Amino acid sequence: MSPHLPEPLGAYFAAGNGRDISRIAGCFTEDARVLDEGEWRTGRDEIARWAREAREKYDFRSTPLAVEGPADEPLVTARVEGNFPGSPVELRYRFAIRDGLIASLGIA
Repeated sequence: MSPHLPEPLGAYFAAGNGRDISRIAGCFTEDARVLDEGEWRTGRDEIARWAREAREKYDFRSTPLAVEGPADEPLVTARVEGNFPGSPVELRYRFAIRDGLIASLGIA
């Protein structure tokens, strides 16, 4: 059973698994930042490029398993399966939400 994900997290994971890059980027504020694989991406254009490149490279799917923490800084644990060594893995997605959009995302 999947956890209830508040918006915009539900939209982010649905868009990511659907491979809709414009919908993924639309889940973020204009000045949002994403930290993944030790590298920061800032702004919707860089985030869209990151989302496209990651999906092309790893062809992955994320399944949220749990959500915890405050509504404006939720932490989601997800099972990630794809074309990468060690698949599947559980990753933690640390979000910061502002004005109903993702302002920050760190993936570890």
